[in-house]
Amino acid sequence: RGVNLMKVLSQQGDTVDTLCWRVYGSTSGMVEKVLDANPKLAFMPVLLPLGTTVNMPEFPNVKPETPQVQLWD
Repeated sequence: RGVNLMKVLSQQGDTVDTLCWRVYGSTSGMVEKVLDANPKLAFMPVLLPLGTTVNMPEFPNVKPETPQVQLWD
C-alpha cells in the first residue's frame, strides 16, 4: 500500500526544511522522506522557486518537535 501524498506549493523563501516544519512541525527524518517523494527537488536551488509543487507524504503519527506558537491568535 502506498503513502498518501498532499500537494503543497512553495512560498517565497521556502526550502524543503521550512516546508517540512510548516506541514509536519518537525524536520527530523521528514526532509529525507520528502526528497524521496520528490527526486526533482535535489536538483533545484536551496530556495525553491515560488509556486513549486511539492508532494508531502502524509504521516499520521508525526509529533511536532516544539509547541507551535501563533503570533496572531
